[in-house]
Amino acid sequence: MEKTNAIQLKNISKEYDGVKVLDHINLNIRKNEFLTLLGPSGCGKTTTLRIIGGFEQPEEGNIIFEGKDITEVPPYNRQINTVFQKYALFPHMNIFDNIAFGLKIKKMPKDEIKLKVKEMLRLVNLQGFENRSIASLSGGQQQRVAIARALVNEPKVLLLDEPLGALDLKLRKDMQIELKNMQKRVGITFIYVTHDQEEALTMSDTIVVMDGGVIQQVGTPVDIYNEPKNVFVAEFIGESNIIDGIMHDDYLVEFAGKVFDCVDKGFERMEKVDVVIRPEDLEITSVGNGMLTGVVTSVIFKGVHYEMMVKSNDMEWMIHSTIMKPVGTKIGMKVIPDNIHIMKKVMDQ
Repeated sequence: MEKTNAIQLKNISKEYDGVKVLDHINLNIRKNEFLTLLGPSGCGKTTTLRIIGGFEQPEEGNIIFEGKDITEVPPYNRQINTVFQKYALFPHMNIFDNIAFGLKIKKMPKDEIKLKVKEMLRLVNLQGFENRSIASLSGGQQQRVAIARALVNEPKVLLLDEPLGALDLKLRKDMQIELKNMQKRVGITFIYVTHDQEEALTMSDTIVVMDGGVIQQVGTPVDIYNEPKNVFVAEFIGESNIIDGIMHDDYLVEFAGKVFDCVDKGFERMEKVDVVIRPEDLEITSVGNGMLTGVVTSVIFKGVHYEMMVKSNDMEWMIHSTIMKPVGTKIGMKVIPDNIHIMKKVMDQ
């Protein structure tokens, strides 16, 4: 069944000091999905999040929440809560009082508050921590308290602004899985901001790639990785070999001086295109069996694979493989049609 929209951003634009940081953004965010706004610093992702939360007002456009326009509605009247990178916990309160803070403001009965806080502590795996001080907690535990404090108010949407940024690598990876599981258990919409591609690919149902205040591509992690819409997305999400090509016909592309079968169609005959081949999709073979040949110029061990640079005529290719060929080795390279991705060339303005 098609999920209905939780939030729609319609034609949202925002400027700071005359500089446009969001340029007519349109986005549908579905109920109960984990959606990630991904992009480099300054791309507009945090501004988008703050506009959804009501902390910033757009110059143009509307925010629609479950069919109602909430553009002018203040943050405290939106059924949306936010978890910031700096968790903003109250150091003078214990864990229980931090989580219960919003419920006490609503003047909820004490028994009900106690039940709800206990349920939240169970959800974030901090049972028995009620009386602990904030200072006694690790970064990961503090982050869980911040999430519990946001979720206890039963928002329909939770906004998360780089909440794992302050954690070390191992804890980050653990918390990525934890957050995704939490989102499934509570069954609400999570809108997550990060500049970390791996984090976005690991956690998201939908990724929105942004650059220069514009949405570059919206899709599932698999779509974004395997079918990037333009050079920016291809380079930002993982490693890529991006080469100039010419579409001879549907399913037929020329690059590196040869013509290859591919699975793309709908281009003009002899249209200039960008060709993307991921490093793991280039197979090393013998020189005689190679569609292309080249000489290995560098080898780096990356743990699960070797990263090799291969010089072929005037081009350089990156290969990720579990097979290592020493520097100076002449090799063949093969790629199947499914792994040759064709993108329209973006002409310089």
